[in-house]
Amino acid sequence: MIHELVTFGISVLTGFFAIMNPIANTPIFMGITDGLGDIDKKRAARKSTFIAFIITSCFVLTGHFIFKIFGITIPAFKITGGILLFYVGFEMLESKKSKVHHSMTEDDVSSVAVSPLAIPILAGPGTLVTGINFVSDGNMLHMPIVIIGFGVMCFISYLCFSGANKIVAYLGSNMIAVLGKIMGLILAVMGVGMVVEGVKLAFLK
Repeated sequence: MIHELVTFGISVLTGFFAIMNPIANTPIFMGITDGLGDIDKKRAARKSTFIAFIITSCFVLTGHFIFKIFGITIPAFKITGGILLFYVGFEMLESKKSKVHHSMTEDDVSSVAVSPLAIPILAGPGTLVTGINFVSDGNMLHMPIVIIGFGVMCFISYLCFSGANKIVAYLGSNMIAVLGKIMGLILAVMGVGMVVEGVKLAFLK
């Protein structure tokens, strides 16, 4: 029994790491929070990971009921998340800064932390569906393991995001500008991929 739970826990961590990839998300975080002060960046990192944890935990506990109550389908969820990602990536490609980059109020930081950082980058369709899938055929012991596993990944993401400024200082502004455009392209492609996957799922049903 214990061996089975340990194996399941490793699978959960591996699955969430693959879908979230905090290392790859760090340059995206830097691009989105470009222009914010150090304190605001750390606040955005803290809030985004916390919100992502709460949302994913709620979906793990009640995901199937939420989808049924509101009539939400996985394809629609993927398409919407993909559009959001594409929009953010496209702005990064054009070197546009959202309004939040020009003001440092707590409301602005919270807005960035909620979307696009928490949703759909951290707690995107892939993450939520992964969490729901882990508990769909499991027992009651699997649910807390999934939540704890995701909490660990959120903490790792927070550490990566909090250390983003050191990465910026090491790489330099020019490299960050280039990296920001590359990450914008990757984010846009990820968004298109989500939309395509959502459309495929919709038509395959």
